[in-house]
Amino acid sequence: MTYQDSRRKILLEQLGVGPVWTLRQSPTMPVAPGPIEEDIAAHDAAGAAIDAVLPRVTADDGHSSVSMSVPVPAGLDWPALEQAVAACTACGLCHGRTNTVFGVGDRKARWFFVGEGPGRQEDLQGDPFVGPAGRLLDNMIRALGLQRGENTYIANVVKCRPLAADGGDRPPAAAEVATCLPFLQRQIELVQPDVIVALGKSAAVSLLGLQADTPVASLRGRMHTYRGLPLVVTYHPAYLLRQPADKAKAWRDLCLAMTAHAAAA
Repeated sequence: MTYQDSRRKILLEQLGVGPVWTLRQSPTMPVAPGPIEEDIAAHDAAGAAIDAVLPRVTADDGHSSVSMSVPVPAGLDWPALEQAVAACTACGLCHGRTNTVFGVGDRKARWFFVGEGPGRQEDLQGDPFVGPAGRLLDNMIRALGLQRGENTYIANVVKCRPLAADGGDRPPAAAEVATCLPFLQRQIELVQPDVIVALGKSAAVSLLGLQADTPVASLRGRMHTYRGLPLVVTYHPAYLLRQPADKAKAWRDLCLAMTAHAAAA
């Protein structure tokens, strides 16, 4: 076992999931279920090997079902896009922000992770996924043999913190998503990743143009597409901190994403 494999094994044990997934066939062929399925079955009575032939769900255009209130920032390069996000006052979220949270990572990454929106710590620091949920996401990324900032890009659907009336965090409203989504769409267009991983319901329904009440469970285990790019839906790291038994299901989702990445290589 190589050092990388040993490190991944330790990370998976810390995440509460089982054996390391390995690619057993040519990337152009369906990947046979690995030993991870034994662990999934123990955590999820309904868990079974991922079908070699996966149904695909395609969004018409990847837009939210809510009408856009700002034009897609087509043609903006990275500096101009970042400046546009920093200066944006198109929705009410700008009034409660400390910092906009643009995104972080390799701008030529093959992996693109999308979350919901900034929380308190993200708003203070200006970076996505910091704090406990961010550390869990970093472990999930390392379990894939990757590192934050190396071949990965992380961004959110909205770039400002959705602030609840009680001062806590809340999911972004449909109008807020519709206003901010073009920025994320341009980021994905610039990066052109091999695979997108939607972390949680807000990210999934926003990119796939689905109803806001669509449950994550109905979207997992299938390959979706966003504007021709493979998209895999999994649980948000903050949810996994509350429901650690579902980490094995999240690992299965990451295995599916690895299959998509291998096929695109």
